[in-house]
Amino acid sequence: MIGAVGIIAVFLAIGTFLPSQSEVFFSRLQSSILDNFGWFYMLAVGAIFASVLVFGMSRFGSLKLGPDDAEPDFSYISWLAMLFAAGMGIGLMFYGVGEPMSHFANPPEAEPLTIAAQREAMVSTFFHWGLHGWAIYAVVGLALAYFGYRYNLPLTIRSGLYPLLKERINGPIGHAVDIFAIVGTLFGIATSLGLGVMQINAGLGFLLGVPLSVTVQVILIFAVMAVAAVSAVTGVDKGVRIFSEINLSVAVLLMLFVLVVGSTATVLGDFAQNLGMYLDKFLLLTFNVYAYEPRQWFQDWTLFYWAWWISWSPFVGMFIARISRGRTVREFLVGVLLVPSGFTFLWMTVFGNTAMLIDTTVAAGALTEAVASDLSIALFQFFQYLPFPAVTSTLAIILVAVFFVTSADSGSLVIDTIAAGGETETPALQRLFWCALQAVVAAVLLLAGGLDALQSATIASALPFIFVILALIVSLFRGMSSDVAQRQAFRSMPQAQPAAGVTWQRRLGLILKSPTSRDIETFLTGTVTPALEAVAEELTKRGRAADVTRDAETGAVSLTSAAEGMRDFVYGVYRAEHKLAAFTTLDATKLASRFEARTFFADGSRGYDVMGLTKDQVISDVLVQFERYLAVAQSPQSQLVTSAPEHPVEVVST
Repeated sequence: MIGAVGIIAVFLAIGTFLPSQSEVFFSRLQSSILDNFGWFYMLAVGAIFASVLVFGMSRFGSLKLGPDDAEPDFSYISWLAMLFAAGMGIGLMFYGVGEPMSHFANPPEAEPLTIAAQREAMVSTFFHWGLHGWAIYAVVGLALAYFGYRYNLPLTIRSGLYPLLKERINGPIGHAVDIFAIVGTLFGIATSLGLGVMQINAGLGFLLGVPLSVTVQVILIFAVMAVAAVSAVTGVDKGVRIFSEINLSVAVLLMLFVLVVGSTATVLGDFAQNLGMYLDKFLLLTFNVYAYEPRQWFQDWTLFYWAWWISWSPFVGMFIARISRGRTVREFLVGVLLVPSGFTFLWMTVFGNTAMLIDTTVAAGALTEAVASDLSIALFQFFQYLPFPAVTSTLAIILVAVFFVTSADSGSLVIDTIAAGGETETPALQRLFWCALQAVVAAVLLLAGGLDALQSATIASALPFIFVILALIVSLFRGMSSDVAQRQAFRSMPQAQPAAGVTWQRRLGLILKSPTSRDIETFLTGTVTPALEAVAEELTKRGRAADVTRDAETGAVSLTSAAEGMRDFVYGVYRAEHKLAAFTTLDATKLASRFEARTFFADGSRGYDVMGLTKDQVISDVLVQFERYLAVAQSPQSQLVTSAPEHPVEVVST
């Protein structure tokens, strides 16, 4: 926390105490980074997208984000809906009309204000908002979910580097990684907040005649951030979440309104062709740095977008990780790449192509001139050419304001979680601090140079985090390779038979009478614990340190034997609950459950029910698993040095 605040304070000091020099400083900083590292941004993003394809299409795709027997926390439809929500925000409201119209007036290669410029405008917009950006989010989210849920590590960026850094993630290197994540996230959110207040100011100017000025925008920042602070401190997240869902519904209705009152058939045809052109030029766009014909457009748009996506990746990555426990790697990557991108493509087509159609017909170029003068008023100028402009402009202001609040609220919680080492229950004052700091950063950057200063800070803060993301890719590859090797080794060995030795009368009794929660507790206390303690005592006598622990919260009992240079051996048993099938409405209201005494292991492999075994049978099962563990450990490919889960992770997604 101290390191992150120190770096942020340097930027704030420059903007506060050297206001006249700060604009020059931020401009030179941006130019220096882009001139020297622009090629690196492009290569890195290309490598990130390629790694996503490898993870999703290879043998790694079948691995679970959690233990092998983990079930998703949300239904498939609910999960997709939340991914859909993640793709919506201030950026689409600000750039939905502004970016296509800007490229239409000043395309990178085509003749301005021509049909070729329209095509190039939409391809460029799709490129900036499409698969590459979501691949950045996907890699960070995948690392958080994989090492968080499968290996019970904290939900912080440093945890994703454990296969590379081992215990050093808890030292200076780990601190530096999380500092980069905090600084990048804060400046990325500050950029979005700056864009948001600029657009709110423009909307209020249209509706109420409020002057367009930095002073008004700073006042708006602190007014809206006050609402976000109340949410962050008091924990009224349920109300904000419901409001956000309503907000998303209104945004979709606004898009459908534009689609219906505009030229529907034409826009849908544009959507199909936009997709085709985007896919056709996909590879060239990925690596096109305009090396032979340098263009300022490339730095102002493409490189800024890549930096913006990178700076937001810890924030969005943690969100999509929280909602994705139990999904396979392949399912996760397909959903994260295609669902938000698909909606964004439709949004940009509806607003962008409709705006260009209006500009080349009834507006006669007036919309292009308005966008060129001030990008923040593009959306409201656009609504003037559609029915009910006052209503749609008001809705747009409300949408931006609520997206502003939810982004600031959620952003402060994510930053606070990273700064607290993965802790989600932190003092309210801490969350309030980060919320206030976001407002201060956005305000100072607006005063120091407006949008240019926001872009410069984003680009500067994103550069070191690129190296972290590339390291996460290597770490994921090592971790997944180890798990696949272990899975194959386990499959080649005889499987444990946990129910062996149970009399047929006992098995019949368990079938006819499902164990209760109390039965499981008695079994864990009276049978499992003594069995594990006996094994731990014998292991310790033979020079292999082992201990038995009982988790006070979940009641899970586990035997752990630490190992040097490989994953610890863990054999644990916990109480698992499964809802029974309901065949009538009356049955459904009873919410009957079946309880099991289910095993769990360090490698996340599938557990099984051991309820009904005797002490000797539990000991026998532990020895079978230990023998398999030692056999697999002899293979160098399977040795992943990582923390073993002490008990099954119960995740509450928000």
